[in-house]
Amino acid sequence: MKRRSLRFRIVAVQMLVVVVGVVTLIVTADLLAIEAVAPELLSTFRMAIAQALLIAALAATIVGLVASILLAREILRPLAELDRSSRRIADGHFDERIAIPSADELAVVAHSFNQMAEALEHVEEQRIVLIGNVAHELRTPLAGLEGYLEGLLDGVLPGDPATISAMQHEVRRLRRLVDDLQQLSRVEAGQVVLHPENLAIVPLVERVVTQLQPQLIGQRLTVLVEGNAAVLQLRADPDRTAQILVNLIGNALRYTPDDGRITVRIRPVAEYVEIAVEDTGVGIPAEALPYLFERFYRVDPSRSRSSGGSGIGLTIARHLAWAMGGEIRAASAGPGHGSTFTLTLPRAARPHRSPAR
Repeated sequence: MKRRSLRFRIVAVQMLVVVVGVVTLIVTADLLAIEAVAPELLSTFRMAIAQALLIAALAATIVGLVASILLAREILRPLAELDRSSRRIADGHFDERIAIPSADELAVVAHSFNQMAEALEHVEEQRIVLIGNVAHELRTPLAGLEGYLEGLLDGVLPGDPATISAMQHEVRRLRRLVDDLQQLSRVEAGQVVLHPENLAIVPLVERVVTQLQPQLIGQRLTVLVEGNAAVLQLRADPDRTAQILVNLIGNALRYTPDDGRITVRIRPVAEYVEIAVEDTGVGIPAEALPYLFERFYRVDPSRSRSSGGSGIGLTIARHLAWAMGGEIRAASAGPGHGSTFTLTLPRAARPHRSPAR
């Protein structure tokens, strides 16, 4: 174990350098003495050289030992601290950090460790928040069901179809939330199966708008789709792309007042296609933009699930976009100025045309 330790190896290398240096000097001095010193003075010269080399070897050994011990301590102290902190993080102390050493190479390692610890602490905080959010979201439909059941048992509520329908509504809310959580888990774990193909994005957007037509008519909203249907082709999964668009356009419908306008602009950007969903809705505060895609985040915490969704639709949409090699961004000029959600997906590869004969 001692031979495998870094401290032993540093000291051993220093001593090896001293031994090699002394042996080299002895051999070199002896060869030079044979050629340059008279025979009658050779023994005296060799004795003087031996004494000088002995003193030099002792001094070099002492200096080498001290230098190697200090060097080993300089290297091993941060490593020992790194080991201790790693064990504390493994035990759940995610606030653990290590001091930054003076050596540049060790400082890089320390910075990387602290960044890792900070990321783990953030993940742990998100896990705690997620558990609290899930419990909060499940509590509402369960409380409703419990109230109906207690009313039926106490005879306060009649067991008529209206009561049963209300209970069924709460069960459906609960089921939708569980389905959303299951889908989020699969998406974040990368377990969603994709079937990418070349598809025309403009007809797909128009189909999604047609699907949401009842809501458009009810709110007297105008939807415009701008894009060249003959040119804009994606390489993506049609069903997952439609799911993302339903979420983005559905959000625009939900947060745009009556007689408002929603514009879906589709344009090529380098090797991608951008689908921007712009609305004239309530807008988003600047401080809320960085958190829109986090689980269960709502700009207005007072909104219920019935009016504001489950709070994980955008999270699922963004992970689906990532899985297909794309991205989703959000922008807004502020409350009352509408918002823009931009979906970016890869363009379909252009077919190679054979040269004309």
